[in-house]
Amino acid sequence: MIAPLVAHNTAQGVDFTHLSLRSRVEDDGGNVVGGVTGHSRWGWLYLATVAVPAELRGKVGTPTDRGDRGGGGAARMPVHLVDTYSFQARPFYEKLGYQVFGQLPDHPPGHTRFLCSRPLRNDAV
Repeated sequence: MIAPLVAHNTAQGVDFTHLSLRSRVEDDGGNVVGGVTGHSRWGWLYLATVAVPAELRGKVGTPTDRGDRGGGGAARMPVHLVDTYSFQARPFYEKLGYQVFGQLPDHPPGHTRFLCSRPLRNDAV
C-alpha cells in the first residue's frame, strides 16, 4: 500500500526504513505494568506511547534507571523526539533536557499538545 511513497522517497535519496520499538516495564514480580512504543526512522527515535504506573514515575526511563525493572534497556536509549500533553509529562521531559519546539493548542479540546526534542548524545546508549 505504501510502495509508491517508499519509491518516491527513495528516488529523492531518503531512506524510508522504519524500525519499530516496543519495550515493557515490569514490576519486581515480573508482571507487565507499563511500556513504551515508538519507531526509528531517518536517524531519529520517536516515542509514541509511554505508559508508566504512578508509583514508578520518575524511577524508570531516567538517566539513573539501570533497567532493573525490565524493558531490555530501551528506556535508556537516546531519543530525539517526544510529544506530550499539558495534562501529562512535560516537566519530566524538560528535566531530561528536552525543549519544546512546537505546540498545538486545544488538542485535545481544553489541553495543549507539546512537541519536544533533544540532540542525541553518543554516550547515552
